[in-house]
Amino acid sequence: MSAARPRLSLGPISYFWSAERVRDFYADVARWPVDIVYLGETVCSKRRALGPEDWLALADDLSSAGKEVVISTLALLEAESEVGVLESLCGNGRYSVEANDMGAVQLLAGSPGFVAGPHINVYNQHTLALLAELGVSRWVMPVEVSQDILVELQRDCPPGLETEVFVFGRMPLAFSARCFTARAHNVGKDECEFRCKDYPDGQLLSTQEDQPLFTINGIQLQSATPCNLLAAVPSMMEMGIDVLRISPLDRGTAEAVRAFRDVVDGIQTAKQAGKVIEGLAPDGWCNGYWYGEAGMTWQDSELDAAVAALG
Repeated sequence: MSAARPRLSLGPISYFWSAERVRDFYADVARWPVDIVYLGETVCSKRRALGPEDWLALADDLSSAGKEVVISTLALLEAESEVGVLESLCGNGRYSVEANDMGAVQLLAGSPGFVAGPHINVYNQHTLALLAELGVSRWVMPVEVSQDILVELQRDCPPGLETEVFVFGRMPLAFSARCFTARAHNVGKDECEFRCKDYPDGQLLSTQEDQPLFTINGIQLQSATPCNLLAAVPSMMEMGIDVLRISPLDRGTAEAVRAFRDVVDGIQTAKQAGKVIEGLAPDGWCNGYWYGEAGMTWQDSELDAAVAALG
């Protein structure tokens, strides 16, 4: 298979940023070399700095800037009111939707061109075939899937179904009905007073030996360190991966976009582009899942010494 040139996507913001900061961020994104932008709240329905109409207004601005815009849904729904918002987003009639739970998939079934997000459990070709039959045009690989499994899934992927891979940022691992951030402050979920707004990059959770373990982000657990698959981009291109997803961080997202764009476009090698982002992870990187190992580990078996030094 000849190497394909994948598009770059920017995943939804995982953290609770102010409305002003979100708007400023996407004003910058409009000028970045990304092809697809995912918008919306995927973690906690209590985060209402921006409402559905605000997200759609941002979508209009980014679409005018030439970006493909996709509206993302919550990964965990817990109240009837959240179902109402989900129905509104799925029926927006203007932009494609990323379904992050099977309720959204059910609502979108039969609609042309929606996306199965990374929180939909896709581990075999039978699930891919079902999603394609329901109208999914692109699926986002769950972060724990290895390159070896992805090769098999690519081989049996239904015609016309695109594949997107999470390549940079803190990996989403789990969701809970309880709020980890509120618990860290010894308050109840309903009395959280939006403590997560004080952690624009999440709150590091370490072991008793002070080893980074997770990042807590409201009701979500993320990887402690950011995933970095920059060195795997050439092999993904050989596999025919259609889209590479970058998940926003509190700082350095623009640099990450530029690094991945340069590698995709053949302007720089992964070794060269990696120097641009080497300071973005003071606690190191992770890429273990890609190599079939523990997700929190950093594997350098296929990297040269310069790229390995990023860890």
